[in-house]
Amino acid sequence: MQSLWMLLASVMFAGMGACVKIASDHGASLAHVVLFRGIPSVLLLFIWTRYTHRSLAPTSWRLHIWRNISGICSMWLGFYAISHLPLSTAISLNYTAPLFIAGWMLGWGGTQRDPIRIAAVALGFLGVLAVLRPSLEHEHLLAAALGLGAGAMSAVAMMQIRQLGRVGEPEWRTVFIFSCFVCLSSVPQLAIQGVNDISPSAWAALVGIGVLGLVGQLAMTRAFGLGSALLTAALQYTTIIFAALLGMAIWGTVPDIIAWAGMALIISSGLLSIWRTYSEDRVLRGDVAMAPENTPPSPDDAPLQALAPDEARVANERVAPDENLAEGAGDMPGRAASLPAGQGAGA
Repeated sequence: MQSLWMLLASVMFAGMGACVKIASDHGASLAHVVLFRGIPSVLLLFIWTRYTHRSLAPTSWRLHIWRNISGICSMWLGFYAISHLPLSTAISLNYTAPLFIAGWMLGWGGTQRDPIRIAAVALGFLGVLAVLRPSLEHEHLLAAALGLGAGAMSAVAMMQIRQLGRVGEPEWRTVFIFSCFVCLSSVPQLAIQGVNDISPSAWAALVGIGVLGLVGQLAMTRAFGLGSALLTAALQYTTIIFAALLGMAIWGTVPDIIAWAGMALIISSGLLSIWRTYSEDRVLRGDVAMAPENTPPSPDDAPLQALAPDEARVANERVAPDENLAEGAGDMPGRAASLPAGQGAGA
């Protein structure tokens, strides 16, 4: 059942990416897209906090500000890439956050330099070059660079989310504050341009962005709450495959063999990075020596979510059952929110 929840989330996030592209093709601005991505999370979480009498006051505004700057930048860059690149290419770039985290560990991680992380970084960048090869030959260089920047900013946001978890900030509050800032970030462009006359198809796509993103986040949160964080994190990469299939079905964009190989390399590098971090975390906590082979995963396994490409997929600790719904209301940008996102866009 855990696998089915994560596969459902992946389908929803890929569909959300397709809706972003459709909305842009039919006249919606990026501000419209960002606004509709954040509104469902804000409304659901606000109603939930009022109903459960929970405080919305943050533990640390400083950490939230840095997290929101990086996360919102990732979301805008990721949505821009989706609007201008083939869907599978843009989604693949949004899923490079674990690659940047592994690269950071190699450069500044001290004892965390090892052959596995070196291999993950090498495979990941080879994959990026393979995926971007068609874009580099045409007029999409800017969109490709911004899409890669979305992955990098998502990695920064993920590390900030882990810092928030360490100071005791609940995941649902992190998601709510981020979603509010996401909506606010769309106001300047909407105020300048106004609400443009966009087609009914664009409005339908905008609604799809909010609904699919919210359902995807709820399904992903459910998947992380049911079992192995490692399996769930690995299954998130099926979003790239679903995005490629949607791109072929809707736009007739068929990746060539080199692009498929690049996607496979990006997925492999992400899985290597996630597995390495997961293994080290368990060793440091003594889980390997103390837990029987078939023992259910500890709640401490949840730091793996910090490697997820979508924005709100990166909780530092698994939340209590009554908080799952609220955490799931958040973004990815990728994302959401994460999250993806996002996704993710928007880590």
